[in-house]
Formats: sequence, structure tokens, C-alpha cells
Amino acid sequence: MGGAVSAGEDNDELIDNLKEAQYIRTELVEQAFRAIDRADYYLEEFKDNAYKDLAWKHGNIHLSAPCIYSEVMEALDLQPGLSFLNLGSGTGYLSSMVGLILGPFGVNHGVELHSDVIEYAKQKLDFFIKTSDSFDKFEFCEPSFVTGNCLEISPDCTQYDRVYCGAGVQKEHEDYMKNLLKVGGILVMPLEEKLTKITRTGPSAWETKKILAVSFAPLIQPNHADSGKSRLVHLPPVAVRSLQDLARIAIRGTIKKIIHQETMSKNGNGLKNPPRFKRRRVRRRRMETIVFLDKEVFASRISNPSDDNNNCEEFEDERREEEETKPSELKPDPPVNFLREKVLSLPLPDPLKYYLLYYREK
Repeated sequence: MGGAVSAGEDNDELIDNLKEAQYIRTELVEQAFRAIDRADYYLEEFKDNAYKDLAWKHGNIHLSAPCIYSEVMEALDLQPGLSFLNLGSGTGYLSSMVGLILGPFGVNHGVELHSDVIEYAKQKLDFFIKTSDSFDKFEFCEPSFVTGNCLEISPDCTQYDRVYCGAGVQKEHEDYMKNLLKVGGILVMPLEEKLTKITRTGPSAWETKKILAVSFAPLIQPNHADSGKSRLVHLPPVAVRSLQDLARIAIRGTIKKIIHQETMSKNGNGLKNPPRFKRRRVRRRRMETIVFLDKEVFASRISNPSDDNNNCEEFEDERREEEETKPSELKPDPPVNFLREKVLSLPLPDPLKYYLLYYREK
């Protein structure tokens, strides 16, 4: 699947192309896509293909095409504080983008069949938390992953506001998937070769919308050949945050508000500097002089010796002005993590500062 938009030179250009093609349509989804570099979820030797609108698979590791993830994110209609279940969570790329929107009081769970992919996802999640400046621009709902077959989820599990399945769902499993949803919830899954959005409007009422034609590998059926028994998948419990963690979230939120207010104040309540108007240049022209002599007309160009000097000075002034108005070719300064700088400047013990920064490396 994929190939719906042109490849990008980098992550931002890929997102620009997805926006232009109307796969990304809302600001929240755009921010999440820009915050997490798709290439970070590729193995090093395959990163040259990261910004193409194509699916990628290597062994058990798999990423859907960017246009598919875009449609999924838009269809899920994510909001802060919701609960999300990702069936076939894979590398954790989608779960991490969702976590940026859910915020600190959401729930973000994933089920993945292959244990090696779970380890890969945890490594990528750890890398994002420790090294990405985007982590400090959002309040993140960290995903939790469990190993198992998503068709064997324990029947006493909690229901979710949003559910996505990343493999083709057979018709006989449609009701099973629907029952994972709370009333008012949204399920997005490939069903009968169509990416499908199902909204639960009541205890036994549903609205179904076909989004686009897709081709996904089908869900792997549970294998009970070894023991003859089902291996129930127990989803992570919905954890209650500690008072210490709540205090960290509140302090970071307050600092972000202060930084925003300071920025607005410096910029004059967000107004940009008034535009600079260019001085209108007036060029002097030599005048044609007509001389009448004995009924004959002579046209001559009479110039003052100082005119040439004046014109040379004018051209030199124009050249200097053009050079001044040219954009600087110097490399832009690296982005500043204002939250980190502000926290490190606080009169607090170093261990508390690092706790507020989630012990991030930069």
C-alpha cells in the first residue's frame, strides 16, 4: 500500500505532501506527524526509504504507508484524555503519535504478536523520550505494550474510546472488535479490503463508513496446537498517576505557560514587526538636448562630467542595498529547548531538575 503522494527529502516535506493531497487535514494530526520523525523507526540500512509513501517490512517489523497512517489518525478523531488500543502495535510509531495527542491523562495500550517487535518498539520509544525535543513540546501519554494475539484478549478487559487494528479483519471477527469499544467510541480497521470507520452510537447501535480501499495482511488466527488452550491476553491496568507525577505534570505545564507569556510579551502580543518598506529609487536620466542652428536641427546628448560620477555612485548604492536585503545564507541556529533551559535555571536541587526533565539526555 502507498505511493499516493510524492516522496519527501525529509519528514517535514513528506508531511507537506500529505497535507497537499488532503490525507492530513487537521492541525492536531499534522503536529503529531511533524513531531516524530518516521525515519527513527527504520533500521539504519533502510532509512533512505523512510520518506517515501510506501509500506516497509523487514522480518516481523512492519510500517504502513504514511498515507494510511494519515487516514487512520484523522478517522480516529483523537482528543486529549481518551483511551486508545492499538491491535498489532508493531514499531510503536502510530502509538507514539497518538500519545502526543492524548496527553498525560489518556490511556495508550498496544498488543503485538511478536515479542521481538515489542522489544524493538520499546527501544524506539526510549530513544524518542530521551533524545527528541518534541517530547518537551507536548505532554505525552506513554504507550504500554503487551505480547499476544489480539484475538485472544481477556473478555473482562476494559473498553476503549478508540481502537485501531493494523491487520485485515475477517467478517467473523467484526463483532469481537466492536465489543472492545465504549459507547461513543470509534473503531478503525481494514474490513473486507476497505479501511472502515465504525462508531458505536449505543449499546447495540453502530454507524459504519468506508474510508478507502486497502490491502492488508490478514490477522493471524490463534494457534492452540501446543496446549489446546487459549492464551488470554491481559491488557495493562489503567494506572492511577502518583501525586509526585501529577506535580511534575503541573509544574511543567506552568513553566510552558510562563514561556508562552514571555514570548508573547517580547513579540508585542504576537504581532510581528511592521514590514520594512523599500526606499523608492529614482534614477537620473541624461536629457536629450535639441539645438537649432541656421534652420537646421541637431539632436545631441549633452552631459555634465559629474553625471557619470553620480550614476556610478547610484549603481553602487543600489548594489549595496540589494546585498543588504538578500537573505542570509548562513545556517540557522539550532532550535532552543526553552522548557529545558527554564527548568535548569530554577533554584532547585539537581535531582529535582532532572526529574522534571524525565532524566532526558538533552
